[in-house]
Amino acid sequence: MKKSIALLCLALFALVFQGFGQEYTTHTVAEGESLQSISRQYRVTPYRILQANKEIKTAADVKANTILIIPTQGPLETKTEQTEEELQEEKPIGYTRHRVRKRETLFGITKQYEITEEQLKRYNRQLYAEPLKKGMVLQIPKYAKPDPDDERDLDFDTYTVAPKETRWSIAHKFNISVDSLVKLNPELSSSVDYLATGQSLKVPRPKGDSLKEQKVDLFVSYTVPPKKTLYSLGKEYGIPSDSIVKLNPEIMELGGLKEGMVIRLPKEKLDAGAVNTDNFIFYEVKPKQNIFRLTQNLNITREELFALNPALENGLKAGMVLKLPKNKSNGLQVKNALILDKVNLVDSINVDNTLKVVYMLPFRLDRINLNDTKKTNNQIATRNDIGLSLGFYSGAMVALDSLKKMGVSVNVKAIDTELSEAKVAQFVNGYDFNDVGAIIGPVGAKALDVVALKTSTLGIPVISPTASDSDLGHSNVFYSVPNNDVLRKKVLAHMKAEYKDQNVIIIADAAHQKAYDSIITAFPVARIAKIIKDKSLHLVEFQRQLSKTKDNWVFLETSQSSLISSVSSILNSSNTEDVKVKMITTSYSNAFENESISKTHLSNLRFTYPSFLKLPDESAFTKQYESRYGFAPNRYAARGFDMTMDVLLKLAHKNNLFETSKIIGVTEYSGSCFDYHKDWSSGYHNRAVYLMEYDSLQIKQIKSDDVASNL
Repeated sequence: MKKSIALLCLALFALVFQGFGQEYTTHTVAEGESLQSISRQYRVTPYRILQANKEIKTAADVKANTILIIPTQGPLETKTEQTEEELQEEKPIGYTRHRVRKRETLFGITKQYEITEEQLKRYNRQLYAEPLKKGMVLQIPKYAKPDPDDERDLDFDTYTVAPKETRWSIAHKFNISVDSLVKLNPELSSSVDYLATGQSLKVPRPKGDSLKEQKVDLFVSYTVPPKKTLYSLGKEYGIPSDSIVKLNPEIMELGGLKEGMVIRLPKEKLDAGAVNTDNFIFYEVKPKQNIFRLTQNLNITREELFALNPALENGLKAGMVLKLPKNKSNGLQVKNALILDKVNLVDSINVDNTLKVVYMLPFRLDRINLNDTKKTNNQIATRNDIGLSLGFYSGAMVALDSLKKMGVSVNVKAIDTELSEAKVAQFVNGYDFNDVGAIIGPVGAKALDVVALKTSTLGIPVISPTASDSDLGHSNVFYSVPNNDVLRKKVLAHMKAEYKDQNVIIIADAAHQKAYDSIITAFPVARIAKIIKDKSLHLVEFQRQLSKTKDNWVFLETSQSSLISSVSSILNSSNTEDVKVKMITTSYSNAFENESISKTHLSNLRFTYPSFLKLPDESAFTKQYESRYGFAPNRYAARGFDMTMDVLLKLAHKNNLFETSKIIGVTEYSGSCFDYHKDWSSGYHNRAVYLMEYDSLQIKQIKSDDVASNL
């Protein structure tokens, strides 16, 4: 009973941890110290210390040599003592009105206004007796923030971000959690993990810079030579001048650094090399994990793990950032140098989440006369927009049936955009998007811009079925189609791994200069075939370039179906028992599917290309689709099924697609795979690519280790 009362009092008296304008110091825990004794020393509540150090979950986690971030109100010696009751009764300087929207929570509102739940309830008494409801009008207290000019940074350094460093590598370097790093640097984005080279961050000074409870073996004796200054000494040892003074108070007592003075300085640390994404990958420890399970999951021995992460000697704590050699990434899912925990989405569904998704596709019902069956069938067969939309949506319906059987509740609204920007603008301006979890569509760059701009301020993800990028760089758009650079890199990486001194020839028209440059960079000894006016191959010269002693790899980079047809025919006739020819492209397009191009020629040449989709497998989806519609699904239907499953399973796991994208790696379904990465200047881009090859008149996937399933 006493324990419960104590915990209740602690919750009532705890102050809100202010993100902006807050002042801090650091404290290295000494033997025998506890959370309570440290809180009394700094005159802050234990709750505020726990809030500032997310990796510390309970008082028992405060162990010797742990570095704590301590929120303060200014220099301790000038701070007037306040009782906890006085702190609790801090008076607002004003109020703001807030009308509760659907799906809002107490936690979300307190985070938005940077107050505690208790402060919110104190001025909205009805919240003590009833839950938060849509339409409630709340009175939000506003509190004065500390003057940033009074900030004391004696226990902190300014750290400059080096190339290829991440939040995780820097957190590991200073032995703090990523949450603590963000608390110290509130200007860091909460939605994007990007760090710019040269960016300045506030970080705690390392052990050895403070006089508090230091061990003798951390220091060396130093005799000051002639003409040595504090500045030059600090630069030599890599520590600030004021830290030298704090370690040696006699310097100030004697009027400065004097020749012959014997002082103590921190031992020089051995440089273990740059800790960045070139050398290491990182893992953030989760609650309730133990060393044995970590070593099993991360494929590393206990000795190796402790050697790389000496802080583990003080115990494993949630929020710790561990580093591993980059060569340990085999078999692990790594995203932006961070090791992801494998999540089984089907087993991670939260059935309490009611999802709403809007489909915006050009069904073109304005052009279809359902009373004229013959004309309608012809339009579906000949118009790409109608065929894509109906195929995509038919696959989506099968996915929704599957999700319903899993217990996922989904509300669906389908909009016919009619390929009209005006129609799209009319809809987005008149529709209430507050409870929408995701929008799938629309098709078309300008229509996508209209929807993305409208919904970005509402924090609603927009998933583009066809676009790979946008000139406007929308932060809330998920581009499901990998861009050309990603596709090209996938092919070239594979071919370089397979390369054994083959004879490489490049055929590229003027429109594919970038592809040409990439191939010649990967294969500097490649030969260049001559194209006549971008329309045909200089046959005699090309045949001289073919080798009879080596296999020939011919890269064809063009979007002209006539040139593809001509070149594939020439290559096929050249492919004999004496001359072996393989055709490859890094720039696959619909031109390669033109009826004028012989599939037999492509098969004989074992034509290889990158793709963001493949023909659907003989899977449960195929059987469901055939059972529902009476015929086999095409690639549009498979794409609709896959995208719907991917978006809604992720929302069912955690009802926020932006947050889920940080913790989910590659997902793979019937005919598509997804691996979204946030670009610092735009949205989320899919980097998952299949390598496909014609073989025996069939198109087969070249198996790759980096396409794995999270299902």
